[in-house]
Amino acid sequence: MLFRGTMHTFLPGRRPLSPGNRAGLGAALVLLAVVSAVELADGPEEVHFVGLLAAVPFVAALFAVWQVVLGAGLLATVVGAVFVGVGGGQVGMAGLVNLMGIMLATGVAAAGATIRQRQSEQITELLRLAAVAQQAVLRPIGPQVGALAVAGRYISATAAADIGGDLYEALNTPYGVRIIIGDVRGKGLDAVRLASIVLGSYRHVAYERADLKLIVEDLDRAVARSVGDEDFVTAALVEERGGTLTIVNCGHPAPLLLRRGQVIPLEPPAPAPPLGFMPEVKPRVERLEPGDRLLLFTDGLGEARREGEFFPTADRAWRLLGHGTVGDGLASLETALVDWVYGRLEDDIALVLLEYAGPDGGAAVSVPSWEVGAAGS
Repeated sequence: MLFRGTMHTFLPGRRPLSPGNRAGLGAALVLLAVVSAVELADGPEEVHFVGLLAAVPFVAALFAVWQVVLGAGLLATVVGAVFVGVGGGQVGMAGLVNLMGIMLATGVAAAGATIRQRQSEQITELLRLAAVAQQAVLRPIGPQVGALAVAGRYISATAAADIGGDLYEALNTPYGVRIIIGDVRGKGLDAVRLASIVLGSYRHVAYERADLKLIVEDLDRAVARSVGDEDFVTAALVEERGGTLTIVNCGHPAPLLLRRGQVIPLEPPAPAPPLGFMPEVKPRVERLEPGDRLLLFTDGLGEARREGEFFPTADRAWRLLGHGTVGDGLASLETALVDWVYGRLEDDIALVLLEYAGPDGGAAVSVPSWEVGAAGS
């Protein structure tokens, strides 16, 4: 089963070689041609460079599967046998040693390619499972939660897998729409595990606690039970109830309120430490107006920079996020952000964008002529 898919590349009528197999075979053929040319230029009397053909299967093994490696090694053996047979008119001990060396190298290289392929498949499977685990943690949110249009987006700093400790959730509870965004210290599966603990606790207590302060206390205890002394989770909790916005902040970047072309950072009345350090939060209360938008984000956005210059989030927020749907706004922000850092982010980023339509769920804000990608230019 392990090699069934790769064996198909050698059967007539099957799909062509994969890019890795083509690269390995191409590199092996180039080396084979170079060694053959050098041997031919050296003259037919004696063979001096046939032993270098032992490197051909090793070059193929860097990229290709074991079947390609065996094929390259077999071809190198045949070419070597031709040179040995022609050189001096007879096959001597040195020629036999060279041929045996090529065949031995082929076997070793094929074994190495087999091990590399198995390890690659194991890593691919682990990354797939990690991505599935995070998707189970970060459930899709929106597009409508209560009176709010909601969109969430996770931007991974690692191309290989979307995995990290950033988290978000939006729930329509008896106490209004409640949203959390947070950032776990650290990366990898440990960060995903802690993020799942925080979200699991939040999804329970958000329906049970009437006061956001009590939710913070519950989450703080959940984090403290699950981490070491130096681990923590920054978080911001938002509640919309009847057009009133309440925010509590535990060491997290302040949300940005977008209102009538202005961008207003909603800083907390007093700073509070992250979850895990017993934060005592003081809520900030704002009265929402129809059409208001609120951007929640993790610190990866604030730390994104190129050549030492940070991404101007506040300066560009209205232009990028103030038009279209909330989903379009996040897509526009991501496009501009990736362009700014030339595609190289240093940290994962979680984004949540909210829009308040009004207590009666009134008409949506008119959409001007606008393109997602062009807003980031």
